[in-house]
Amino acid sequence: MRKELKIIALCFLGVCQYSLADERVEVPETTTDVAQAESEIIPLDDIRILVEVFHKIKKDYVEPVSDKTLLEEAIRGMLSGLDPHSSYLDADSYLSLQEGTTGEFGGLGIEVGMEDGFLKVIAPIDDTPAQRAGIQAGDIIIRLNDTPIKGIGLAESVKMMRGESGTEIRMSVLREGQDKPLEFKILRAVIQIQSVKSKFLEPGFGYIRISHFQSRTGNDVEKHVQVLIDKDGKLNGLVLDLRNNPGGVLGAAVAVSDTFLTEGRIVYTQGRAQDSELEFDATPPDLINGAPLIVLINEGSASASEIVAGALQDRKRAVIMGRQSFGKGSVQTILPMSNDAALKLTTARYFTPSGRSIQAEGITPDIEIEKVELSRADGPQSDFVKESNLSGHLENSNEQNAAGKNSASESRLLAESDFELYEALNLLKGMHLMRSRAASNE
Repeated sequence: MRKELKIIALCFLGVCQYSLADERVEVPETTTDVAQAESEIIPLDDIRILVEVFHKIKKDYVEPVSDKTLLEEAIRGMLSGLDPHSSYLDADSYLSLQEGTTGEFGGLGIEVGMEDGFLKVIAPIDDTPAQRAGIQAGDIIIRLNDTPIKGIGLAESVKMMRGESGTEIRMSVLREGQDKPLEFKILRAVIQIQSVKSKFLEPGFGYIRISHFQSRTGNDVEKHVQVLIDKDGKLNGLVLDLRNNPGGVLGAAVAVSDTFLTEGRIVYTQGRAQDSELEFDATPPDLINGAPLIVLINEGSASASEIVAGALQDRKRAVIMGRQSFGKGSVQTILPMSNDAALKLTTARYFTPSGRSIQAEGITPDIEIEKVELSRADGPQSDFVKESNLSGHLENSNEQNAAGKNSASESRLLAESDFELYEALNLLKGMHLMRSRAASNE
């Protein structure tokens, strides 16, 4: 038995040494790495307990368990006990993560994290089965099919939600304001994320929606800005919509911020490892030449979304509107392992240009908009009598009347369908108007 315990302990220490070294280099088998690992104080008494537990499970558990399974679960336990975002990715999970950052993967289209042992929805991704089914940011998933989520862990829960396109999964969800769990049946699909969309809200006033930060998102935003400029000749203002955007690639957040900044710090990170100390600065040009910019955020805006909102807020380049963001201010690094698996490890915290940490706090909008829905009131819109109601009134020959009425009708429709965007557009138009008047008085 002593020989067996010694072998298990050495194997376990080997795993620990590899993961520590892998934070710094892809191949850790160097003299420096080994010396540094050996210089760490090894808690032999604690490892002895671990080995004893390993042996007791092997000997007394009701069913046989392989050494590989036990060691993998030990690794999962180490990571899951650190924070909600660190985890062990087996080969399949690692592949799924890589697919997600490039924009195509199979599943439901939902970003989740762990909270009190349950899955919490950070945000559903645009145009995916989860969003179409009605899943909302802040929902707590308590059951998948007939399996309770409590105690399963993030990686295993995500694996359960993955599956072949067209297959069904049942989901039980707790939602604030609801007395009992909500039940959903969702068909899995191949998720192809178009992370950037754009349009004109009104002539001269553009809108760009980013649903997820992928490796190519920065370039895509630049292309969409240029398309808007080419269509109308110029932009009088722009709304950047980051609502329910759960984040993604750090580099993409930096690139998007840089699109609207010409100088200064965008974000910096601090961690224990030397290579976790990073700083990113803006470079010219501002693609919309200083035109008014509004950023929409809400409780589903997390991580990379908060980097963009925080940078543009601190640099006084944009007005942030909406509701308090999610508050994920940590950076996860993917550390490939020799067995085609990987560690997703929290290695740093990130800070806005002014030195604010967003961790567990989020971005506070400059202008808060409550979560409301508007509907058209029954009956006449006004009891007031206007000149146009009087018998025999003179007609107005202004040719702009019809255009004005159409614009008002479109505004009412926008207010009913998306009140937050409606408010953002009104502020954007006001900012442009004041800017134009100031320029004309110079």
